Amino acid sequence: MHAEGEATTASRATLADVARLAGVSAKTVSRVVGGDANVAPATRERVMEAARRLRFRPNTLARSLRHGGRTNTVAFVIGDLTNPFYIQVAAGVERELATRGMTMLLAATEDEADSEARVVETMLRQQVRALLITPIAPDQSYLEGERQLGTAVVCLDRPAHNLLADSVVLANRTGTAEAVRGLLAVGHRRIAFVTRPADLYTHAERHAGYREALLAAGITDPSPWERLSDLDGPSPEEAVRDLMSMAEPPTAIITGNNRASAGALRALGRRLEEVAFIGFDDFDLADAFGISVVAYDPTELGRRAARLALDRLADPTGPPHHIEIPTRVIHRGTGEVPPRG
Repeated sequence: MHAEGEATTASRATLADVARLAGVSAKTVSRVVGGDANVAPATRERVMEAARRLRFRPNTLARSLRHGGRTNTVAFVIGDLTNPFYIQVAAGVERELATRGMTMLLAATEDEADSEARVVETMLRQQVRALLITPIAPDQSYLEGERQLGTAVVCLDRPAHNLLADSVVLANRTGTAEAVRGLLAVGHRRIAFVTRPADLYTHAERHAGYREALLAAGITDPSPWERLSDLDGPSPEEAVRDLMSMAEPPTAIITGNNRASAGALRALGRRLEEVAFIGFDDFDLADAFGISVVAYDPTELGRRAARLALDRLADPTGPPHHIEIPTRVIHRGTGEVPPRG
């Protein structure tokens, strides 16, 4: 009997196992897996049902490996390939894996919840040893069977939902709380928070840290200066323009991620001299333009996740580990501007 939270390692189903369950020959299973159109529909369905029940996956990456063997590869499923954050995290993953003679396969969900399971399944077909994933779907319970088969599963940046898995995230609440306290210290009271999409774990945590710090300072209702929208709502640029058109606009703005920062800075333009600004996530040229940010080491996030996966492969038992990568406010000028008037 295994304790709750412990992983168990079962034998992977082979082509012969599928053949026995379906009541057909191994050659027939091979033809179905290979996409042979000449197999009778009823036989094809019987084979596919047997494969689903046994969680059998053909090794499309290395067919020369026999009996459900695995490659020396780790899959990393990220959100958006165009976001520099993910590229830096992937660099950390790759460097850590290289020290153990392992390689990384990279795929993206484009931060679309409906794409997650499909992209993950494609990666798992490569017979990877471990799966690193930045979850976007509301439920990762579909990975429990794979975890029990011995695949190490580690979540990066956001924890899993309905799945006991190791995770590495940022100290999101701490970061925004520190930013708010710094703004309060130079006299700001009307402090705005802008992000999109609002329901993302990281953004919700950063918003929570913002509110907690304001509440500790006696500011109980910052809602007039909050702009939290979903992907179909106003852009961060539109949100900041709206804020600055208020009768009592904010004297300081905090953004929830690097893309919100870009939009906010476009909206502010020369008015940046009038408003204190701190963005969550460092970005290119932020130092050159004196932009204060909440920063962290994205490559360390990737390295720690890769180490967790390797440790889990070495010892698949035990409760999941949760690691927080520290954040810090880098003061470059915009976050230290006192309120005017």
